[in-house]
Amino acid sequence: METVLQKQYVEFGVDHEHYAIPISDVHEIIRMQEITEIPSSRHYVKGIINLRGKIVPVLSLRVLLQMEEVTHTKHTRILVVHHQEESLGVIVDNVNKVTTFSDIQPANGSIAGISGSFFNGVGFSSSELVGILRLDEILLRD
Repeated sequence: METVLQKQYVEFGVDHEHYAIPISDVHEIIRMQEITEIPSSRHYVKGIINLRGKIVPVLSLRVLLQMEEVTHTKHTRILVVHHQEESLGVIVDNVNKVTTFSDIQPANGSIAGISGSFFNGVGFSSSELVGILRLDEILLRD
């Protein structure tokens, strides 16, 4: 049985912060592409993409985490994740690596000004702290 510390995570960056989600939640990682806007959608929904014949809504993690939006770069990626039986694209500034954590501590209070309820914990990698996001909590909020 896989323990929390043996679990693999996809580590990525948004602004100057490092975050991770379990690799089991990630279907694939794709380069930024043309997004078709949807009128009257929520402010964090950037639109939809056609991913090999499947329509996938795309959300901005920056907006969901109440960060300022920036111009996309060559490092910007879309994490296609599974959420409630659906695929969703989540825009991040960059994807760093697949990693495991030697130590994971519970998230108490807020982290970098973001509610602690958005985190499963804080992972300690070689020289940095990485917030392990709770996708359900972030994606279900309004």
